Amino acid sequence: MSKYLLEIGTEELPYKFIPQAIEQLKAGFENFFRNNKIGFSSIKVLATPRRLALIVDDLADKQSDEEKIVKGPIKNVAYDENGNLTKAGLGFGNKCGGDESGLFLKDDYLHARIFSKGKFTAELIQENVSQIILKLQGPHFMRWAGFDEKFSRPIRWIVSILDDKEIPVQIIDVKSSKFTRGHRFSEQNVVEINNVDEYVEKLRKAYVIVNQDERKALIVKSAENEADKLGAKAHYNEDLLDEVTYLCEYPVPVVCDFDKRYLDIPQKVTVTVMSSHQRYFALFKDGKLINKFITITNYLGNDFSNIKAGNERVIVARLDDAIFFFKEDTKKPFAEYVEDLKGVTFQKGMGTIYDKTQRIVDLSDFIATKLNAPPETIKRVALLCKADLTTSLVFEFTELQGFIGADYAKLSGEDAKVVKGINEHYFPLSSDSELAEGIEGQVVGIADKLDTICAVFVDGKKPTGSSDPLGVRRAALGIIKTLIDKGLKLDLIELINLAESKLPKRSENKKEFLAQIEDFFVQRTIIFLADSYRKDILEACAKNKSPLENLCDFVERVKLLSNLIESPDFTSMVESANRVSRILKENVETTVNPNLFAIEEEKNLFEKIKEIEEESYEKLFEGLEKANPSIEKFFEKVLVMDKNEDIKANRLAMLGMLKRKYDLIANFGALQI
Repeated sequence: MSKYLLEIGTEELPYKFIPQAIEQLKAGFENFFRNNKIGFSSIKVLATPRRLALIVDDLADKQSDEEKIVKGPIKNVAYDENGNLTKAGLGFGNKCGGDESGLFLKDDYLHARIFSKGKFTAELIQENVSQIILKLQGPHFMRWAGFDEKFSRPIRWIVSILDDKEIPVQIIDVKSSKFTRGHRFSEQNVVEINNVDEYVEKLRKAYVIVNQDERKALIVKSAENEADKLGAKAHYNEDLLDEVTYLCEYPVPVVCDFDKRYLDIPQKVTVTVMSSHQRYFALFKDGKLINKFITITNYLGNDFSNIKAGNERVIVARLDDAIFFFKEDTKKPFAEYVEDLKGVTFQKGMGTIYDKTQRIVDLSDFIATKLNAPPETIKRVALLCKADLTTSLVFEFTELQGFIGADYAKLSGEDAKVVKGINEHYFPLSSDSELAEGIEGQVVGIADKLDTICAVFVDGKKPTGSSDPLGVRRAALGIIKTLIDKGLKLDLIELINLAESKLPKRSENKKEFLAQIEDFFVQRTIIFLADSYRKDILEACAKNKSPLENLCDFVERVKLLSNLIESPDFTSMVESANRVSRILKENVETTVNPNLFAIEEEKNLFEKIKEIEEESYEKLFEGLEKANPSIEKFFEKVLVMDKNEDIKANRLAMLGMLKRKYDLIANFGALQI
């Protein structure tokens, strides 16, 4: 068993491409080794801004030799009357290698035994590395130096070593060697790698932390150490941390300052300028932002004065812009920005953001009525929720939408619930972020997201595997999570119909539109809940009636089945439910006539069915369980398809009555028992 190292050295790679490249590189080599039947135990991909590297452990030295038996023509076609091979037999032999000693008869057919000698792994690597690397995909790939091939950035060096031997490969015009590059500012700029095991440590000595996980951990630790010296906490999220990790090879934190007067603008603005635009870590003390920040440098040396001064100049310029925009924006009442939305297009054919706002107001008012929620504050939130899109500050820092609207609304004297609702109506911002706390943000958020989803579907731009126009998947998940987690009992089908009816562009086939959007929501619901519940239970509860009629009711039924599915009597009850469904090819709505009962078991079952309570799903299920012995006895003693049509119809009516009870919970036929 061997170890293989491949390093592709490049000009600085875009940080967003690196995580994609890591996944693609790992998958590409895993498929290559498996398809060529070359054994290995693991593949580790390492990456910095200037290199993509992989290390393969326990790599087999060669493919296994193979013997393959191939079936040929039938005996009387392969041989003539003298027992000699015919043209057909000889042709088959030549096709299989031309060696007649490998031919034999079996079951009256000519067969060939073909031996295939396995290739050495080194040879296969040489033949395939270039193809695997150049198959990597990403945005904004480029050509250079007149070559036709493209890559994210120009390739400058390659290292290819199997244990301690170089395996020569070439990608475009670059030939491999045993020499990699250290940090740009390291005295040891060229590093010789004599065997795979020394690769990571030799680069570390040349000030390159090649393992991205180690580099990330070092950034966190060093930033926290600097923050501790100030009695503060460093502020960052995973996106910022990932970005900084892929922008440096040897991270070193530097603490910088800015004037305290910039703390007077909304805290969210300052933090956004630092993190989203400058990739700085903001610092907080006792929950409040302080006038210091940390920048992660890719610098070697002891004199950080120029770096500190440069970053402080940049942050001051950005914060000056923010203060200017803030002062200009607050010169007029926030509500006056609503009129400016008439000049902002929502999407082609769907009017302006002003038009969308009016639709949100109408939808929100309808939802508020359904939930018996305060209509006036909800309508005010709906009217103002998009107003900040025309402010200078949001135009410059788009990620502040909602947050700035809330601040401006507060400065304009809006009600506290309105302020909070404007901020929260965008929530949740991601799949795992917080939901709106107030009913105003919940209702307006649902209306806003639903309008967007319906507009996308009506326009024929529903999401596919590779595209998610206007983030409708995230929007749908936001609606689903809000309804379920906040216990809002709304009929989404009714809301979808209303939202579609208010769009300036209507669906050409409303029935098809509703089917598509309903299926989209149901599938998003099942995907969201699949981490907590069995998929067959989710699908069983979705088949008997649409979850969208009441998502809270749907989850209640799912929880019930999840808790009871392991009970000893559950299987027999499901079998009874499925037997009833198989007999009833369609729903039977006729009334049961007790005077037509011919057998005692009919009467017993009818009485049991009448005893089943529907006040809760627990009571309903309990009643069905208690009735199950009578159901089994009924099927044992009673022939449903009686020759007497009246008796037959009456028995089917009773089973229809029973089936309606089962269907209140789930379609039990979809369960995998």
